Amino acid sequence: MTSTRLAFAILATTFLASCEKKAEAPVADASPTASATVAANDPIASAESAAPAAVAKDAAIVTMGADGKMAELRKGTNGFTCMPDAPDTPGPDPMCFDANAMDFVMAWVGHKPPPTDKAGVMYMLAGGTDASNTDPYATKPTEGGDWVHTGPHMMLVGSAASLKGYPSGPSPDTKAPYVMWAGTPYAHLMIPVS
Repeated sequence: MTSTRLAFAILATTFLASCEKKAEAPVADASPTASATVAANDPIASAESAAPAAVAKDAAIVTMGADGKMAELRKGTNGFTCMPDAPDTPGPDPMCFDANAMDFVMAWVGHKPPPTDKAGVMYMLAGGTDASNTDPYATKPTEGGDWVHTGPHMMLVGSAASLKGYPSGPSPDTKAPYVMWAGTPYAHLMIPVS
């Protein structure tokens, strides 16, 4: 979840955390400065790069402040919400999620138990960068550690049954499905796509 990053202020800074950027929002490199520039210059294009065009074009576009409150940049009509890149992480990491995943994310942001009876879908088609695959509230890697870089991926949240049989741990193989934040209420399945 977030290759990953998904409080939503933390999500917006550490979890946001895939597909190549749209032609109208090219990124020359994956540096935080380049990512922040795209998001700041065109947050809607940045947010739309998180999901397939068929989803992104009708999704609500929001940003989240440090207080966890969302500001709507564009109304949506399809039940999905997209957020632009988080400038505090290395590399682009915009995300897009359905209403069930929004409930999951808001529980995470609020340090509350997430729903366990409704699966949600999240997209990070521009990839993602997470501080930790084991700590949902890490804001930077552990001493001597590195960011967990994931390529384009989807996430399945809110379904503990979907996690069975998939590997987890601090250094996952991000080219195959794995569990992020295993052993916490916010565990979810990371599914790489190309």
